[in-house]
Amino acid sequence: MTVDTQTPIEKLVRAFAAKDLSQALDCFTEDALFFDPHYPQPQMQGKVAIQEGFQFAFGILKQPGFTVRHLWTADNSGALEVDTNHVFQDGSEAHFPQVFVFETRDNLLTRLQAYVPYPPPAA
Repeated sequence: MTVDTQTPIEKLVRAFAAKDLSQALDCFTEDALFFDPHYPQPQMQGKVAIQEGFQFAFGILKQPGFTVRHLWTADNSGALEVDTNHVFQDGSEAHFPQVFVFETRDNLLTRLQAYVPYPPPAA
């Protein structure tokens, strides 16, 4: 029997990079909160809202990419620092660092929040 020692955030990064919606959603509790300023609706509460957000992302991204710099975990929380390297459907690219702070319950994500080193665009 193989024991999967990956954290839920590591599983999510792998699923997101593969654009595997089902596997990505399996990383979250039903009532999870996901906040990311890159999405049209930055705050997504529950799997249905998270699914809609990921469908948006997978639609505009040709190849999502994250290189993990550091992962810190403690009890039921942690932080993940990544270099983000996305390729969009039109061939343009985005390269920037970001940090995700997360909380877990029963080895599933209950909260995931992205922090980026720049302000959001002016409305």
